Amino acid sequence: MKKALFFIAVTLFFGCSKEDNGYQPTEQPLDIPEIFSAYIINPIIPNDNPQTAEGVALGKKLFFDKILSADGTQSCATCHAPQKSFANNLPTSIGIDGISGTRNAMPLFNLAWNYGDRFNWDGSALSLEQQAQEPVENPIELHSNWDNVVERLQNHPEYPQRFQLAFNTSTITKALTTKAIAQFERTLISANSKFDKYTLGQTSLTQQELNGLDIFLREDKGDCFHCHGNPNNPLWTDNDFHNNGLDATFTDLGLGAVTGDPNDNGKFRTPSLRNLAYTAPYMHDGRFATIDEVIDHYSEGLQNSPTIDPLMKQIAQGGVQLTQEEKADLKAFLLTLSDPSFLNNPDFQN
Repeated sequence: MKKALFFIAVTLFFGCSKEDNGYQPTEQPLDIPEIFSAYIINPIIPNDNPQTAEGVALGKKLFFDKILSADGTQSCATCHAPQKSFANNLPTSIGIDGISGTRNAMPLFNLAWNYGDRFNWDGSALSLEQQAQEPVENPIELHSNWDNVVERLQNHPEYPQRFQLAFNTSTITKALTTKAIAQFERTLISANSKFDKYTLGQTSLTQQELNGLDIFLREDKGDCFHCHGNPNNPLWTDNDFHNNGLDATFTDLGLGAVTGDPNDNGKFRTPSLRNLAYTAPYMHDGRFATIDEVIDHYSEGLQNSPTIDPLMKQIAQGGVQLTQEEKADLKAFLLTLSDPSFLNNPDFQN
């Protein structure tokens, strides 16, 4: 359907005379899931970058196009693959020169509901549009140059026409390129997990999964909900920044390196618990290979430091001290947050 809209727009646009300035891209508001509209407020869409069918189509093409990298070997999707919930299953991403970065590739979904509008593990990007700029020129990622990228896009046989349709100009800029990518990324919505269906009364949970939910919510057990929310927050993240006791000393300052405030050292953005089944390894540096290792960390592996989050209330004893049965129950619940339909949505495939 969306492809049909795009080609209709092409026909209409080129059917008009060059003097006709009445053309407008086709509005394409986000398809807000029932579970979101029932529990959380509307997504954030910038006034200067509304969602349009032509903009989303352009952004999707750019997201999967290796033209953004210096040597034409990698795209955004190299590190954010649809089949892996737009992550890449490596501890840290590897750029075009074979150099490993320092951060795990965060999965991409439900980005328009990040109300704080701070992105990356360290909050260094203040919008999705800004976030899309940095990997292109990062020397250990796509290692390109925006001037060169814009020139290649401008000389491409197809892109000027697509930019004309999306933004009513065939003059390509970095700002318009990242606006298009951000439009596509905002359409990456995951809201069809088993737990979503349970919340909507469409299925039931096993007793083990229900036990795991109870452990997740209890302050004297898992105590997970302060950072990751509860059934009334289907994002399953607060999108805030916390020191969750990974290290006693820091080789990566996280938010502290961005703000310059030592009180922020070791703080990283809370990832969503959705789609954990597809996004291993975990944490900002990919140090935990399995969900079990993550649970073990919170149970008995916490490390104290000057900026440890007050929410890590059991730091003195190393964690919340779950039994093996409680760990298994908690894992069973966490897996109900996985959304297999998201991986195979044709709107998100190359």
